Amino acid sequence: MSKSIANETIGISSGREGLTLYHCITNTYFLYTVSLCSFFLLWDRVAAWQVFGDSLARPHIVLLKLYELSQIKFAGTNLGGHIWASTQRVLIGFSLASLIAVPLGLFMALNRYANAAVKPIFDLFKPMPPIAWVSISILWFGVGEFSKIFIIAIGTFVPCLLNSYNGIRLIEPELYDVIRVLGGKRKDEIIHVSFPASFPAIFAGLQISLSVAWTCLLAAELMNARDGMGFLIKRGMDTHQPALVLGGMVLIALMAWLSSLCIGLAERKLCPWKRSIENL
Repeated sequence: MSKSIANETIGISSGREGLTLYHCITNTYFLYTVSLCSFFLLWDRVAAWQVFGDSLARPHIVLLKLYELSQIKFAGTNLGGHIWASTQRVLIGFSLASLIAVPLGLFMALNRYANAAVKPIFDLFKPMPPIAWVSISILWFGVGEFSKIFIIAIGTFVPCLLNSYNGIRLIEPELYDVIRVLGGKRKDEIIHVSFPASFPAIFAGLQISLSVAWTCLLAAELMNARDGMGFLIKRGMDTHQPALVLGGMVLIALMAWLSSLCIGLAERKLCPWKRSIENL
């Protein structure tokens, strides 16, 4: 034990080098900063040169518009109210889809009879994009809240189920052989191999599903919504306010990133055994 610790300490110490220009410009956070600054600079220049006419607002104009919305009521609520309205829809739709899709995907992967019964139907609806459900959801549920949640749930269902299913199916068979050699039964294989090995894939599916959910939100809130970030985008389109349109887009991207970050943090806590691949 002490020898391995000593070797690790020596390895870390030998890996430390002096601060050089090369290390500065190849630092990950430096590259992040350069990438973001370059993007916003390009955005600002394209807007200033009016490449798209007056249909592209400059970044600082978008920020000023969002600050203005945070200080006044727009369509009955302030900016925080619109963000919360959209967040509620995403969380409800995502929760409903994941609570059904994740157990179903695991059950399909662990039981060949369930797989034979469900997979043909799932494969039939899998290629259908969520936007295709907009019209039928209006016919079934009208333009109220339930139709918006339905579209978000439909969009998030597929990646949740697929990752849960593949998380079991792609487990190395040798792991099950170890359990069998040790005298374990089918129950031990599921508890000690199937579930732990599939958790990283499940969390990856949840992250993808959340991103899809925020994408579906826009399509859902374009259906006669009276609040939410999609509503802000639609109102900006109707009144030709590029700053409002871009502000809504920025908010949706920010919320999608924050929700994905929360899933990633939860994965680190619940799946400490997950391997990370450096420099990939």
